[in-house]
Amino acid sequence: MMRSGRKRRPWAILAACGLLLAGCTNGEMPAGTGAAAPVPAELADGPLTMAVVSHAKPGDAFWEVVKSGAEQAGTELDVAVEYAGDPDPVQQTQLIDNAVARGVDGLIVSMANPEGVKAGVERAVAAGIPVITINSGLEESADYGAITHVGQSERMAGAAAGEAFADAGATKLVCVIHEAGNVGLEERCGGARDAFPGEVENLQVDISNTADARSTIRNKLMSDDEVDGVLALNQAIAVAAVGAADDAGSDVGIGTFDVSTDITDAIASGDLLFAVDQQPYVQGYLPVTLLALKARNGNEVGAGEPVYSGPALVTKDNVDQVSAFTERGTR
Repeated sequence: MMRSGRKRRPWAILAACGLLLAGCTNGEMPAGTGAAAPVPAELADGPLTMAVVSHAKPGDAFWEVVKSGAEQAGTELDVAVEYAGDPDPVQQTQLIDNAVARGVDGLIVSMANPEGVKAGVERAVAAGIPVITINSGLEESADYGAITHVGQSERMAGAAAGEAFADAGATKLVCVIHEAGNVGLEERCGGARDAFPGEVENLQVDISNTADARSTIRNKLMSDDEVDGVLALNQAIAVAAVGAADDAGSDVGIGTFDVSTDITDAIASGDLLFAVDQQPYVQGYLPVTLLALKARNGNEVGAGEPVYSGPALVTKDNVDQVSAFTERGTR
């Protein structure tokens, strides 16, 4: 039977920093200096327009929370927020270029495939548009000219998950990757592998077909009875993993990344051990705020260092508190 007790880890202190929105680091400098563009001679006065360009498919529940945070900040700060997303880096780059052509006052970009969108981000910087990266691409953010990155260290977050599984008594993990080529997901599994004392095996599924993902996870559980932990990297895959465990008649422990009402309900019922929360609402809200401060006041935040929005573990001990915010759509 898997244990639920956990010891306080160094990453927990960093998670607290993320929750306070302090510019904490993991002790390592990001790649690149992150030198900020010069403050414009004439600061903006009046309405602004910011573009958010993500790597998400339309309707993705996680990114709807990011969008909601960005739009709320826009409402409060007199900023028009234009949101668009595409998982294809070529198409995402085109969306970036379109925003640059429109002359937006700031650009917010997620970089699941950093190399694929590098040219578009650098063109935005060269055009004098301040850029903040979010969610994915922390390591490349400063090199590409972004003024800061808002998100979590995926490696650190993966380590948090690996330690949580170790504390729960797991000995062999399956880490389920749902988007091929997403470097952030690979980093999560890598972080889990760094911190977990047992074996960690990656398992590839397709987020666009959760029924097939459930079948793939079920087959793995039925064919390898040594697997006693499954790490999902997405809410939908976590739900599929719970179903797969039921199908296989397995009492495997399951943890996931990101929260939703389905996830907090599953934690409360004991179907999930934990969720790693990176606060997507903050990833939308904070960049709009920071870019508005830069445009209107010349304020700089981050200096090339990331501003952590997570990770924080949601467990049975604190799920009631968190669920109140997931129901409001702000976590």
